[in-house]
Amino acid sequence: ENLDSVEQVNLEAFDVPLREWIAQDRTRCEIQRKFRAFCKNFIPENPAGKSKNRMGFYEEKIRSMCASNLASIQISYLHLMEAEPVLAFWVADAPKDMLDVLNEAVSSHTFQLFPSYNAIQTEIHVRISEVPILDSLRDLRRSHLDCLVKVHGVVTRRSAVCPQLQLAYYTCQVCKKIQGPFRIESVGQAYVPTQCPYCEQGTTFRLHQTMSQYRNFQRLNLQETPGSVPPGRVPRTKEVLVTHDLIDMARPGEEIEVTGVYEHSYDSSMTLKSGFPVFNTFITANHVCKRNDESSINNLTPEDIAGILELAKDPQIGKRIIKSIAPSIFGHHASKMALAMALFGGVPKNVKDKHRIRGDCNVLLLGDPGTAKSQFLKYAEQTAPRAVYSTGKGASAVGLTASVHKDPITREWTLEGGALVLADRGVCLIDEFDKMNEQDRTSIHEAMEQQSISISKAGIVTSLQARCAVIAAANPIGGRYDASNTLKDNIELTDPILQRFDVLCVLQDQVDPVSDERLARFVTSSHINSIPAGETACKESSSTPTSEDTSGCMIPQGMLRKYIQYARNNCFPALNANTFDQEKVSSLYVSLRQESVKSGGVPIAVRHIESLMRMSEAHAKMHLRDYVRNDDMNAAISVLLESFFVAQKFSVRKSLRNAFSKFLIDQQDQHALMLHMLSDLFRNEQMYQIIRMRQKGMKEDDFLLEIPLEELEGKARE
Repeated sequence: ENLDSVEQVNLEAFDVPLREWIAQDRTRCEIQRKFRAFCKNFIPENPAGKSKNRMGFYEEKIRSMCASNLASIQISYLHLMEAEPVLAFWVADAPKDMLDVLNEAVSSHTFQLFPSYNAIQTEIHVRISEVPILDSLRDLRRSHLDCLVKVHGVVTRRSAVCPQLQLAYYTCQVCKKIQGPFRIESVGQAYVPTQCPYCEQGTTFRLHQTMSQYRNFQRLNLQETPGSVPPGRVPRTKEVLVTHDLIDMARPGEEIEVTGVYEHSYDSSMTLKSGFPVFNTFITANHVCKRNDESSINNLTPEDIAGILELAKDPQIGKRIIKSIAPSIFGHHASKMALAMALFGGVPKNVKDKHRIRGDCNVLLLGDPGTAKSQFLKYAEQTAPRAVYSTGKGASAVGLTASVHKDPITREWTLEGGALVLADRGVCLIDEFDKMNEQDRTSIHEAMEQQSISISKAGIVTSLQARCAVIAAANPIGGRYDASNTLKDNIELTDPILQRFDVLCVLQDQVDPVSDERLARFVTSSHINSIPAGETACKESSSTPTSEDTSGCMIPQGMLRKYIQYARNNCFPALNANTFDQEKVSSLYVSLRQESVKSGGVPIAVRHIESLMRMSEAHAKMHLRDYVRNDDMNAAISVLLESFFVAQKFSVRKSLRNAFSKFLIDQQDQHALMLHMLSDLFRNEQMYQIIRMRQKGMKEDDFLLEIPLEELEGKARE
């Protein structure tokens, strides 16, 4: 088609409704001519990758689209507004009519560039992106009908892909002549001829299924994000219809942005019930994209990757990562180390495609009230690339694994994944783990070890993937942790579930004047600076230190998320026989087995050797290494032994630490160790002075504490 030879039309000079004006042939030709010129010649002011031959920005995108055998091209609404404001306004006010014209224009332009491309794709679709106005699902009203809207929400349900009638052909039952094609404009509506023009007698027609054309069709349920729901309100849900290449662009649980046409259809069943006409509203999607996530592996720029690789060169990167984990929480070094290993994860292994060994690290946080267990989970939810949060009382067995229910559209039994399925290749966070029923906890045994969920219900026999790390938080029996008992006596969890956790962290609220004072200063400075949790490390230039160390060595939270995502997707450390001491691991396992039988606590099993391998791989991932070294194995051994020590009675912990001291290679800063010993000496001296003054009847207001230097040197030598 040579649209340049067609007489130009002033698009703004019309005195009829807009849709009638767009339907005229002269107007359609002028719109196509302008849009093809826009695709051919438009160059943005700051193009990301400007070509040397000064080809149009969208001309390059069309060529790259054809090179990838795709069927759609993204057009920025801001670019269209800048070059052709009339077309941009019409796309917003009459999107259905305009998109048909634009699709036809870009299809003809593409087939003109590549004449044989129509053998691969019969039609090219225009996807409008970067619409500036974002509407809420609960704010959609009658004024938005048949207009272009942009909404965001969480996908709660996704139907199966089914064919939808696009072009219909009908056969007359009298003369057998075929009529058509008839274009099907909207969902649930189809034009059926009333009389045959050939025989003028036939009034009964049947759909010709062979000649009729269909397209892929899928329904999504989009629900408001929890943070955008007004207080005291229930989240609203809207149905979204996706077609063509938008199929399966979003999974349940993902937060997406949808740009499409807000439409309505006649609901006959509701009309019969209510007695007056009722219409259902839905959104026909034109463009679907995941919510902007800078840490997504697809959104990492070359500058981000260069910064990540530069960070990995720092020999202290492991300590910096642990200090940057939950920077708004004071102390709890062991818990932060366990959380970091769960976020990075190990390397899954598939032995000869017959036996799969999981690579994710499961962590259990057990402790007194007020020890930031839930805050750790919330931080992991914000930091992990994919996370699902649930609570013990608010989650059931089917809510965590999978449920079978009838599809409201097809009336067939379908599967709907629970929290563990939605968290596939991510992290599942379970708060109040001890409040769950025993039957519900038993249902996740398979998911925590084999990382799959087997279903055999309503004639459906299948297995779903649940490749996720489980981080659970629980309270001990009676609310407070009793150090005179073992961990098993402090919580109502069975051995099978406890053995599936790689790391057990006990958080105790101990009375200590020195640490209490430092904690109070930390919390006070955090409130004074008004720094929310999870953003403390973002302000690197903070002049007031809010932790044991200054915040200069911390990694900004945005960069930390990118670092974790890059390590999970690109780093797979290998366990080589000559890079770590295998005899040390063997002797450690033998010693742990003997001590676990004598002292009780959590039984040591073969799973703990696999946990050791996983944690060493996770520690190697923190440094972006290609193999596991001795220091990675030493770090994993220290975490495993600390997990074993805290599960024992307080009376035997010190003897166990002395017995296993040969396996511990402490690489901590000597200054921090000296400070810890000095704090212990001052604490003992303070208690001694208080007791002495009480015996003499003296006031305890002010007194001077002195520690002889020889005593400190003697402690250091020990």
